[in-house]
Amino acid sequence: MDEARERIGDARARMVTDQLRGRDITNPRVLAAMGAVPRDAFVDDAVRIHAYEDRPLPIGAGQTISQPYIVARMTELLGVHAGDRVLEIGTGSGYQAAILAAMGCVVTTIERHAGLAEEARERLRDLGLDRTVEIRVGDGSVGASDGEPWRGILVAAAAPAVPAALRMQLDPDGGRLVVPVGPRDHQDLIVVTRNGTEFREHSDGPVSFVPLIGEGGFRD
Repeated sequence: MDEARERIGDARARMVTDQLRGRDITNPRVLAAMGAVPRDAFVDDAVRIHAYEDRPLPIGAGQTISQPYIVARMTELLGVHAGDRVLEIGTGSGYQAAILAAMGCVVTTIERHAGLAEEARERLRDLGLDRTVEIRVGDGSVGASDGEPWRGILVAAAAPAVPAALRMQLDPDGGRLVVPVGPRDHQDLIVVTRNGTEFREHSDGPVSFVPLIGEGGFRD
């Protein structure tokens, strides 16, 4: 068992060195969280051997856990700090929420599949990360107005356009929204920064995500 843990730890360290630091991930807090949170705990036994490979993996209900680089890049683009309140859309396995919690953020995350939400709760509880993460079941495309303004909003699914509700729930003092935008088969990763009533947008490049289903996304 100790030998297996050591192999997993080595694989996680190589992931951080080769896939993240070896590319353009430079934020030390993001790198530390990615090195601390065990991605293998967020995938099924059948694909656990692939947990630290540079690719997405299936998690059930037609959803995936994003490749490590994308998780790190979206987290870095969000620009959040310890104590910041963050809204995540698309809980999935719970891995992205775990990374944010490991960085000291207070996370509310919304998942439309109740089964995935419950599995994510169990994983976060097992890792002791559940105290700063609230998981809800519902339509994340409309956000969570009861918790606004959010310092950061991260969307782990693709929308046809930037959801208006999420834009308006951002902190007006520099809050950021990171969301894949485009048709179902390809998107651009869009970063929206709010300053008062002004919204600046830029693309961080092409990505490919499962669709965001709901009022502010695609129709199922």
